[in-house]
Amino acid sequence: MASIAGANRPGRPAVSPAEAALLAGAAFLAGGLNALAGGGSFLTLPALMAVGVPPVAANATGTAALLPGYLSAAWASRRDLVAPAGMGLPMLLGLALLGGSAGAALLLLTPDRLFAGLAPLLLLAATLLFALQPRLQRHRSATVPATVAATVILAVCLYGGYFNGGLGILLLAALSLLGVRELHRANALKNLVSGVLTAIAVALYAAGDAVGWGPALWMMLFATAGGYAGARWARRIPPARLRAFIVLSGLVMAALIALRLRGAA
Repeated sequence: MASIAGANRPGRPAVSPAEAALLAGAAFLAGGLNALAGGGSFLTLPALMAVGVPPVAANATGTAALLPGYLSAAWASRRDLVAPAGMGLPMLLGLALLGGSAGAALLLLTPDRLFAGLAPLLLLAATLLFALQPRLQRHRSATVPATVAATVILAVCLYGGYFNGGLGILLLAALSLLGVRELHRANALKNLVSGVLTAIAVALYAAGDAVGWGPALWMMLFATAGGYAGARWARRIPPARLRAFIVLSGLVMAALIALRLRGAA
């Protein structure tokens, strides 16, 4: 792939200005959505496919495009970065690297449907878990065993390296049950962990020649701006409203995944 957003297609070596604008707008909104709740890939994936990028390459390219957005969102929310009790940031990020690399390797070795078929159920379960989190916290102990905490984070990061869709919802649900009670702190940790595991996943996607760097580099510019803006905006949203938005996003994304699978069947 070459040119500005360069999906090389027979007879169409470059995208039109309207298509470039579509990719830019999708990347900006996706970066902001990822900073708030997650689910940006459900904007970038259809946009890339709409300009002629094949589905598998669109998935890898969209993930690469959103990586700077994750990192800029983490930087914007760095004041809220506090690791879960009993788990320092180095361990948290180490689990993100391990899980993200394992998930990416698994994606390159197995058919997409093997995991995609479970994605709507997993995302719906994570969303409901997050919605019930305040009630669940009132009925559990103040701490979670370190092995349980590590297992939960590792599993979510493996999911993120493999599929990525709805990663933010899963991370927020996991972090809330691990004792991160303040929502903005959980959101900051979610942004950082997402950036780390996505970075290692993109490195493996690139090694497998699955990333179209023309579209990815173009979209990175706008995803970065969207991620930073979204993270700054999140600090101004009351926690109750942010929680409601996250739950709604999770439900919508679960429905979109189910509809996409039905259409592909």
